[in-house]
Amino acid sequence: MDFRLQVFKKVAEKLSFTKAAKELYITQPAVSKHIEALERKLNIQLFLRKGNRISLTEAGNILLKYVYKIEKLYNQLDFELSSTKHNYQGKLRIGTSSTITQYVLPELMANFKASFKDMDISVMNGNTLQIEIALNNNKIDLGIIEGQSKNSDFHYQKFLDDEIVLVAANNHPITKAGEISLSDLQTQPIILREEGSGTLEVISHRLKTRNMNFSNFIVEMQFGSTEGIKNYILHSKRLAFLSIQSINNELKRNELNIIDIVDFDIKRSFNFIYPEGNQNPMVDFFIRYASNYRF
Repeated sequence: MDFRLQVFKKVAEKLSFTKAAKELYITQPAVSKHIEALERKLNIQLFLRKGNRISLTEAGNILLKYVYKIEKLYNQLDFELSSTKHNYQGKLRIGTSSTITQYVLPELMANFKASFKDMDISVMNGNTLQIEIALNNNKIDLGIIEGQSKNSDFHYQKFLDDEIVLVAANNHPITKAGEISLSDLQTQPIILREEGSGTLEVISHRLKTRNMNFSNFIVEMQFGSTEGIKNYILHSKRLAFLSIQSINNELKRNELNIIDIVDFDIKRSFNFIYPEGNQNPMVDFFIRYASNYRF
């Protein structure tokens, strides 16, 4: 990727010429010159400067979005070119938590298998706790999980961004308002995932930042599957917390609606997880492929 775009990306992320210069191992004046040259080339202002503070203009935000796409394409190109030098074959056992198994992995795995036919892949499904146990017992080589837990025996690496949202059927009275306060939510029956679920763990962790836990809410039922929760709330006037990845089809069909919680959101990452000191080249290979996959 063009170095000026790399400089722009770093300044946009840090919102600081000084910090960008330090991470790029160049001088601050050099950073300024690269940004000025890029603005001249594009004939548009990318940053607003107010004293020692800077912020992205609308054009800057648009450019940053495309820089991320360009970077991912370059990485994918590099991966595919390098993969032609090797005949990758072997066995890889992957364990993924439910949301990832059902809503993220199928398309990726189909394309991976089409490109690398000699790879023998097996996928085990379980919640985050089960995946960690399977990894610890050497029943899988790689896990992809939803949870917040950090075990010192494992290495965690970000895979995808996700958000857990509050969801209701489109005939629920609350959909007219489109939002609810956290205090009012405590008066509504809600449906949750089962104990050990990464989704449940992330929600719990986020509630703790507001000095709250599930005892503050009316938990009507807990399900061991996302599909079970979706079908339940489609046939009842109940609310549920679900990954936004899991409801794309229902949103398109106008069956479910997202209810905003005022001044409260639950963002998370899906993470690769594997033993510290991993020596399995197939794990490294798959992580690189998945990280560069265009969803």
